[in-house]
Amino acid sequence: MTALAGQRARMVEEQLRARGIRDPRVLAAMSRVPREAFVESEHIRDAYGDHPVPIGAGQTVSQPYIVAAMVEALELRPQDRVLEVGTGTGYEAAILAELAAEVWTVERHAELAEKAREILAGLGYSEVHVVHGDGSLGLAEQAPFDKILVAAAAPRIPESLVSQLADGGRLVAPVGSRSEQQVHIARKQGRETIVTTHELCRFVPLVGAEGWEG
Repeated sequence: MTALAGQRARMVEEQLRARGIRDPRVLAAMSRVPREAFVESEHIRDAYGDHPVPIGAGQTVSQPYIVAAMVEALELRPQDRVLEVGTGTGYEAAILAELAAEVWTVERHAELAEKAREILAGLGYSEVHVVHGDGSLGLAEQAPFDKILVAAAAPRIPESLVSQLADGGRLVAPVGSRSEQQVHIARKQGRETIVTTHELCRFVPLVGAEGWEG
């Protein structure tokens, strides 16, 4: 086992399983995806640290625990089509691709979107489609989605995203101020959307038409 593989295994046990992540499919996905592939070379030693890691353009790849917690909250099925908002360099999209049939992911920074395409293609994630655009508006042309994961903090759950959820679908997003948020889970049942609030978290802001101003 390489040093980085060993760090990945410890991350799964000490940062995820020990903190209550229970879904065996999520734990297995987190143990398979090489997080070091998604960070800059100068940050590889921090790839499995218990904290976010800078990836350029003022963005970060989120703390492993919060990635696992939000992915677990989606309750993904192998047949699901998923929309991710906030690609970054593609780490979370790779985790989603391990668990679902198809992933569409939107990134507002062109340089990060291109980097994510290169990394994901190099790792063989052909089921992930990276789009450069305003993720707060979703991807209406590809809707409906069974699950939607927002990896940036919004002042409220964007209506465009709710409208793109399939009936019975689930959306997970950090909602609150620019400095502190709570994880919100929205479940779509017919014409009704039921929202519950969960743990505190901290994400970079969702900038866009239905997010924060840049």
